[in-house]
Amino acid sequence: MNKQVKRVAKFDYEMMVQNALRRVVQESLLLVQKDGLPGTHHFYITFETNRKDVRIPDFLREKHPGEVTIVLQHQFWDLNVTDVGFSVSLSFNDRHEEVYVPYAAIISFLDPAVKFGLQFVPEEDPAQ
Repeated sequence: MNKQVKRVAKFDYEMMVQNALRRVVQESLLLVQKDGLPGTHHFYITFETNRKDVRIPDFLREKHPGEVTIVLQHQFWDLNVTDVGFSVSLSFNDRHEEVYVPYAAIISFLDPAVKFGLQFVPEEDPAQ
């Protein structure tokens, strides 16, 4: 007699919710990429800087070895949003510098214009 072992699936609801909320960040950035920031909307995005999949200038990583917050409001250029993350050029010390942030590295996302914010548990860095 062949006995089949019944496997009980465990749902990781927390991860499902985190992924859904990261999609909100992605959709918000896609709208900005397409049409710019409407009205008084602007974003504060805090992310981990010590990950290998985050690309930021060395001076920024040295100054902020754990996390940093960037602001997308008046001075940002070349926003490029993908399924995995986004890149954007920002002004640091009067120089345009590109940063790349995977959604998995985001700690928080805030749009103070409408008092909307999200908190995340960053995912493990696949490169480490």
